[in-house]
Amino acid sequence: MLGDYRETLNLPKTDFSMKANLAEREPAMLEFWKEHRVYENLVDNNRSLGGERFILHDGPPYANGHIHIGHALNKILKDIIVKYHSMLGHYCPFIPGWDCHGLPIELQVDKALGKEKEHVDIFKKRQLCREYAEKFINIQRDEFIRLGIFGYWDNPYITMSNDYEATIVKEFFSFVKNGYVYRGKKPVYWCPSCVTALADAEVEYADKESPSIFVAFEVIEKEKLSIKGLPVYIVIWTTTPWTLPANLALAVHPDFNYVGVKTSKGVLILVKEAIKNLKDKIDIDETPLFEIKGSELEGMAARHPFIDRVPRVVLADFIEIGEGTGIVHIAPGHGEEDYEVGLKYGLDIYAPVDDKGRFIEEVPYLSGENVFKANKLIIEHMRENGSLIWEGNITHSYPHCWRCKKPVIFRATTQWFISMNHQDLRHRALQEIDKVRWIPSWGRERIYSMVEKRPDWCLSRQRAWGVPITLFVCKKCGYIIKDEQLFGKIGELIEKKGSDVWFRLNLDDFLPDYSCPECGSKDFNKEKDILDVWFDSGVSHAAVLERNPMIGWPADMYLEGSDQHRGWFQSSLITSLGNKGRAPYKIVLTHGFTVDGQGRKMSKSLGNVIAPQEIIKSNGADIVRLWVSAEDYRDDIKLSQEILSRLTEAYRKIRNTLRYLLGNVYDYDGKDYQAHLLEIDRWAMMKLQKLIKKVKTAYENFEFHQVFHAIHNFCVTDMSAFYLDILKDRLYTFKADSLDRRAAQWVLYNIADSLIKLIAPILSFTAEEAWQYLPFKKTESVFLDRLPELDESFINDELEAKWEKLIELRDKVNRSIELKRQEKFIGNSLESKIVLQVNKKLKKFLSQYVDFLPFLFIVSQVEIKDLSDQLDEEFIINVERAEGQKCQRCWNYSPMVGKLEIQDVCPRCYHVLKT
Repeated sequence: MLGDYRETLNLPKTDFSMKANLAEREPAMLEFWKEHRVYENLVDNNRSLGGERFILHDGPPYANGHIHIGHALNKILKDIIVKYHSMLGHYCPFIPGWDCHGLPIELQVDKALGKEKEHVDIFKKRQLCREYAEKFINIQRDEFIRLGIFGYWDNPYITMSNDYEATIVKEFFSFVKNGYVYRGKKPVYWCPSCVTALADAEVEYADKESPSIFVAFEVIEKEKLSIKGLPVYIVIWTTTPWTLPANLALAVHPDFNYVGVKTSKGVLILVKEAIKNLKDKIDIDETPLFEIKGSELEGMAARHPFIDRVPRVVLADFIEIGEGTGIVHIAPGHGEEDYEVGLKYGLDIYAPVDDKGRFIEEVPYLSGENVFKANKLIIEHMRENGSLIWEGNITHSYPHCWRCKKPVIFRATTQWFISMNHQDLRHRALQEIDKVRWIPSWGRERIYSMVEKRPDWCLSRQRAWGVPITLFVCKKCGYIIKDEQLFGKIGELIEKKGSDVWFRLNLDDFLPDYSCPECGSKDFNKEKDILDVWFDSGVSHAAVLERNPMIGWPADMYLEGSDQHRGWFQSSLITSLGNKGRAPYKIVLTHGFTVDGQGRKMSKSLGNVIAPQEIIKSNGADIVRLWVSAEDYRDDIKLSQEILSRLTEAYRKIRNTLRYLLGNVYDYDGKDYQAHLLEIDRWAMMKLQKLIKKVKTAYENFEFHQVFHAIHNFCVTDMSAFYLDILKDRLYTFKADSLDRRAAQWVLYNIADSLIKLIAPILSFTAEEAWQYLPFKKTESVFLDRLPELDESFINDELEAKWEKLIELRDKVNRSIELKRQEKFIGNSLESKIVLQVNKKLKKFLSQYVDFLPFLFIVSQVEIKDLSDQLDEEFIINVERAEGQKCQRCWNYSPMVGKLEIQDVCPRCYHVLKT
């Protein structure tokens, strides 16, 4: 009867289960971190030990709605960096924040109020907005914590808190005192639907179909032209017919050559190169009647096509030909470049459109009409009076409101601005950009070109929910009060009672009997607009970094999506430069956007949205974290169920590697067996050192996809498919306390200890779970230990070269065994005997590994024979059936089985059993 030897084997033992059950296990880890104050202790320990400072300043998400997969991507990237630096011993307090003011919340409150919104006073509305923001701060906080994000969640920064609002006001006052802030009538992006001005960062571009028309302005003064007896027209092209009522001039390029061409309507003036744009649209004689430089057309008068007005020709360098005529109709109240031309030529900044995007009463034919709907009326009117040359449609990229998604207009209104040219602010900003490290490097070009071309910053918003522009302006002369005592009192009051107090008080409450220092008037307007929310978040460096004693100014890193080159990165740079003289960050890292598996934007209409909450429920937060690390965040990041399935399989392989390691050190005695390592053990330790170096370098360079691929490859290729596979026999069948087995356990312990730490910044829950099952650990949490250090003593190029040869040989042997298995010649590889015919060079190399080769190939016997000198090959592999019978303990075959005192075991197992 065959013996049952299972109890004599050293089989793996661990409570670290094969099945992850992350969705059920992770909450227990969260409770463990909270109960043991793991993050707080980590920060405190590193500070007390004088750890190098690394501050990643959190860009505040908007307190509106549940978090989406983009939020998860952003916060997990930050968390990986914070955990990596913390585990290096750096001092990394992470203070999360929320952006609370602004239009999205106010619109949600208006929606809930319905018709009542017209009658609710400003204090009630602001209170409802505050409650709405508080609700979603609490929701999002729990959702971020569930992702395993470390931070001071009980003490975040909130832009609607009294102290933060006071900082906003104080930073604004600094800009006012330093002369950056002015009040002027300028064209700005305006949303007629939301009834407010918009910043550049609040505008999104989307395709829109617009009219495409060529319009004739009849020339009144033809003295400069050699044409008699024929009417002459200046022709413009526009896709915004609704701006024609505001037309005050016609712009040509001074250096372009303009020509007159004959048509059935008369002579049309356009740039010479633009004849091709009209020849397929109208009957035109392409031979010019005259040619004239643009500069010579300056001052020429023409008749407006449908309003009693005489616009004149002006010069402008920005004119391009494109699809048009090389002549641009100028409406100073509806375009940035038009505005600049208007200033140059003293034109009225005329914008006959009200807050809701309707023409005002003075506009003929169009009073009360919505500007976009008026396009048809304008075109029809010009068709009737003969000034319409041609009409069609064009689909082009057009600005839309970031909130309501509707098209916006460019409209001149009286607003508050920060001048980009005062004290050379723009130039200084460009200089600072070049001092910052941008990741990816193209981020520098992106923000540089944006700042180089950006207009003055429009600060004012015509809404209720925000920090008010706390200024008084003289009604008589327009003087802005800049009294230090007044500014101090306002700041103190807001710090005590919040910004609502501004709407309750008047100038007399601050400065009784105050007179304007310019004109002596006592009559002042209290500003009612609120500040752009980008100013709110833009001064977070002052409100958080500077005011919080835990942190300090400036930050080492800002990290957000690539859209923030025109948003938070820019607003932070400008506010910091204006008041501090330098950028608030040293490194700026940007990530792409989440898209589906086909690269499409995620949207409810496409049904391709995957919420992080869904992934957590079905797979666990560590799978979300693994997804963040596995993708190259510098491009758009794809996410689909197929991608999640692949990542779950990759996670399973990493987890099973950890389980094998932990399962085989259950009886390890914790002693140092480095002196007893076999050569394969030294190879494994060398591979571990290379992994440590590669992973830490990848973390340091923010290349987290390299971390994932290196760890996954190490687990699958170096460990599971090779080292751990070969090690099983030694671990399971050798005497428990033999030096060979203990040496193997020493290696496995070192690998487990290092691997758990290396994955901790990414697979935080799994690392912590595994850490709790690791014997002889020095800290209660993996995060309170340090990342592994590189041990150069194990790096051996000669050893690596030898083992590359052995691995190559093993791969070829495995292929030969597999062929025999398919032929049903053998079943398990241990039924094999490998006969290697080798040349002299290889025989010399293999002579040192003769006893080890059966372990390497996982076969019962290996025989080496000489290869005939006549053959040009290095070796030939023959697979034969193993000699002898199967050992019932280790399953190796041996001729000695049946000849020993214990009949059914091999000599090696017999020795173990007898001792």
